[in-house]
Amino acid sequence: MRIAVLGLGSWGTAVACRLAGAGHEVRGWARDAGHRAALRSHRENQKYLPGLEFPDLLHVVDSLKAAADGVDWVVSAVPSHAVRPVARELAAVPGASPVVNLAKGLEEHTHRRMLEVLSEELGSDRPVASLVGPSHAEEVALDHPTAVVVTSRDGGFAADVQQAFTDPVFRVYTNPDVVGVEVAVALKNVIALAAGISAGLGYGDNSLGSLITRGLAEMTRLGRELGGRTETFFGLAGVGDLVTTCASRHSRNRRLGESIGMGQPVADALAGMTMVVEGVRTTAAARELADEHGVEMPIVEQVHAVLFGGVGPREALRDLMAREPRPEPESRGTP
Repeated sequence: MRIAVLGLGSWGTAVACRLAGAGHEVRGWARDAGHRAALRSHRENQKYLPGLEFPDLLHVVDSLKAAADGVDWVVSAVPSHAVRPVARELAAVPGASPVVNLAKGLEEHTHRRMLEVLSEELGSDRPVASLVGPSHAEEVALDHPTAVVVTSRDGGFAADVQQAFTDPVFRVYTNPDVVGVEVAVALKNVIALAAGISAGLGYGDNSLGSLITRGLAEMTRLGRELGGRTETFFGLAGVGDLVTTCASRHSRNRRLGESIGMGQPVADALAGMTMVVEGVRTTAAARELADEHGVEMPIVEQVHAVLFGGVGPREALRDLMAREPRPEPESRGTP
């Protein structure tokens, strides 16, 4: 196939190389002209994913139109806050190629999931899917065995994506629960920020295990309220991505949280990140959604207080731990 990959950060680069290595003609595009020039010159993403050489079938082009015109599929690998403007630009390109989204997040203010954003900008008849799960680009580039999930309201397109992306070390499952999958992979970034803050404060495995477990409970509560299925949160998009993002040294959300936990001001910690930290914007959206739907999310509430309310990490942890004791098996089967 001919495939456009829009966005050549670490994950976009890893996916573009994987597709080109499988024999597809891939046109890659990045918004920054200097970044595009460096990619073409070095045939490697030295900024975000050094050491992974570009296959011969991967070509970096100078415009979104040049990338997407006449292709069979478009892979959108831009961060969540850029999905709408890039989709709007894509809508002006002739044709209606199906789109595979890689972003994990909720749009600020609208609280839209990524596939909702794409459908609003591209039209509801255009096939769209999200390919997500526990998949750090650094490890995919090294051919570490990885399993992810694809979700779409178009079951045939999801099956096609599954077939195109599956290879001996990259296994793709399908899940028709679009709401659950997209909510799960967005919210796990907020819990990973909390895990990083805990680590930055000097706490260890007991705290991490508690945050992952209670974070899963919060994710499930909100996801189910929004129409997702409980079982989705115990799959790759939920537990799988949650554990990976909370525990990994590759996780930029955990890394930002660690810096904040060690005492760095939030603004300074953010300024020191070279890649987008999806959990920051998602924290704001998740808190607003929780308030709107009357869903209790104490970890999200305290992460929001640290990021946006000027509350110190130790104060936030104290407030979290001082909550009224309660039974673990909660109502409606929440873990």
